Amino acid sequence: MPDLLIELFSEEIPARMQPRARADLQRLITDGLVEAGLTYASAGAFSTPRRLTLTVEGLTAQSPTTREERKGPRTDAPEQALEGFLRATGLTKDQLEAHDDKKGQVWFATITRPGRPAADIVAEVLEATIRNFPWPKSMRWGAGSLRWVRPLHSILCILTDEAGATTVPLAIDGLTAGNTTRGHRFMAPDAFVVTGFEDYAAKLRRARVMLDPAERAAEIRSQAENLAFARGWQIVPDDGLLSEVAGLVEWPVPLMGVIEARFLDLPPEVLQTSMKEHQKFFSARNLKTGRIEGFVTVANIETPDDGATILAGNQRVLAARLSDAAFFYENDLREVKAGMKAWAEGLKAVTFHNKLGSQADRIARIAALAREIAPLVGADPDQAEEAARLAKLDLRSAMVGEFPELQGIMGRYYALEAGKPEAVADAACDHYSPLGPSDAVPTAPVSVAVALADKIDTLTGFWAIDEKPTGSKDPFALRRAALGVIRLVLENRVRFDLKELLRSCIRDHQEYQAGEGISRSGSRSGSRSRSYSDSKPENLLAFIYDRLKVYLRDQGIRHDIIDAVLAQPGNDDLVLVVNCTRALQDFLKGPDGEDLVQGLKRSMNMVSKTVFEAEDKDGVEYSFGADVKFAETDEERALFAALDQAEPAIGAAIAAEDFPAAMSAIAGLRAPIDAFFEAVQVNTDNQIVRRNRLNLLSRIRAAGRQIADFTRIEG
Repeated sequence: MPDLLIELFSEEIPARMQPRARADLQRLITDGLVEAGLTYASAGAFSTPRRLTLTVEGLTAQSPTTREERKGPRTDAPEQALEGFLRATGLTKDQLEAHDDKKGQVWFATITRPGRPAADIVAEVLEATIRNFPWPKSMRWGAGSLRWVRPLHSILCILTDEAGATTVPLAIDGLTAGNTTRGHRFMAPDAFVVTGFEDYAAKLRRARVMLDPAERAAEIRSQAENLAFARGWQIVPDDGLLSEVAGLVEWPVPLMGVIEARFLDLPPEVLQTSMKEHQKFFSARNLKTGRIEGFVTVANIETPDDGATILAGNQRVLAARLSDAAFFYENDLREVKAGMKAWAEGLKAVTFHNKLGSQADRIARIAALAREIAPLVGADPDQAEEAARLAKLDLRSAMVGEFPELQGIMGRYYALEAGKPEAVADAACDHYSPLGPSDAVPTAPVSVAVALADKIDTLTGFWAIDEKPTGSKDPFALRRAALGVIRLVLENRVRFDLKELLRSCIRDHQEYQAGEGISRSGSRSGSRSRSYSDSKPENLLAFIYDRLKVYLRDQGIRHDIIDAVLAQPGNDDLVLVVNCTRALQDFLKGPDGEDLVQGLKRSMNMVSKTVFEAEDKDGVEYSFGADVKFAETDEERALFAALDQAEPAIGAAIAAEDFPAAMSAIAGLRAPIDAFFEAVQVNTDNQIVRRNRLNLLSRIRAAGRQIADFTRIEG
């Protein structure tokens, strides 16, 4: 079985495109080979800035011969039907066979497809892959029609077996596949012949090319950490930058430099961001001072002076970049000392959304909402409102204008420079969090109040103007905002009526649209005379619950348990909902939990079915008025007694959030319910007794739904 080696050699491939390109090359080639009838043992893809490489081991030498029997028209069918069948099969009439069928004789064709050599199949698959490669962006060059991410210079494609290496015959737009490649652009630019993957990888290394991006990343990390350790420094971890730099060099040569003393008073985030974004430098922290004092740059060449010239050039460019950053920072500090009034005024001219006003309008709403939320999270209302008014002012700063990723971070520095309390300053940085499922959640009360207000204002604002996510489209990141609300509430155990807060905020947005809502000063309108539909808060709550389901499923909670708990009335307290779902799942894992819950499910199904059918037939609601004096059987009286005992026990357990006790209390109803249905006819001719029995069953349903809708739990 031969091994296949492919290399597509080009000008520099952007680092961000390389991981996807490796995966696409492997997928397209291997899928194409398998589709053509070949099999293989293993495959691996690699990349450097100038090449995409694929190795496929244990490839079959040729595809197998296949035979297919295809049924055609009846033998007495019109001539046109037969001609169409012959065209489709590529056969002549004398090659067909007539076979008996249910409706007479039918023509059958036996199509034989002989096996093909692997080289022919590889050539076809590789050409199709090159012509249709899914680059995010591609270009044409010269006079040809071929498109590639950068000009494609050569194609290496060989099959290697015990007899040696054979070049696959392939020519595409003037490029002919061969058995040669080149090493490092400067240190080993000459072409050389390869005979297989091991020979290829070894010769590339001698030609100053590390083929494996993971090896390059490990080499960069190791050398950078050693350089820093020698100075008593530590490299600031940045896996994203490490991956990017590994895609920029073929032969990594880390070099360590020192930041000039005049820049060391800049905030460390400014130093890190400037070095990372502009020059792809790793930051180095002095362990004694805690400051960012150095950097590591990664060259792509070894030089006679051990990189001194490269390092000197990089330091000159860095000094110019940091001089700009220092200028921005100093200008911003002058504005801070002036009270940041110009920034606040400038936000009035920045539109947040044409239907939701300016950034200044939004800040006023968030400030009012943060004050309202503050008591719920244990925050000082004055500090929460002040933090909300300051949190987004840095959007007008020169530093954030240059480095948008520093928004919030610079806001914290500027708030501290303005003499604000740390809790207020921290909220400027923390209120954007959490930005994703793995992002840390703020825990300081003021930060939690402002973060919740920010995300709830976003959700309710866009809901009020009917700008909801559709399908995979979510241009305003509302799913992320909803997950942020969920994590803030759950991880800080914030207890409040979410539905009522959403309703109030949506109403304020609608009043604002009508000119009656939150003023620019942030005061809430007292008008509530206008009539509003509850559909928007209900729909928004359902949207948040959908995000909650995803969040809980990721934590291993069964979807049916989530649905069962969310179906109960009064589920606006997210902390209570989550506590209940976890307790119910734990109960189901117990020795008798599954049997007990399934028994309750069957009982509740009978109860619900009986009550629903009666309510639908009679056009009334059976939800109150059950009286034991109308009970005619021992089973009825036993069920009344069981309910009288279970209801207060369930209520007390739910109030104390002792869900195991609540489950034990409701479990005691199972036997009386089953006995009731075995002995009692609900739909009796006596209408008073019938109504009483239906109201009794409704009472059971209400008792169970204090915990969950057990009918939704799967068996």
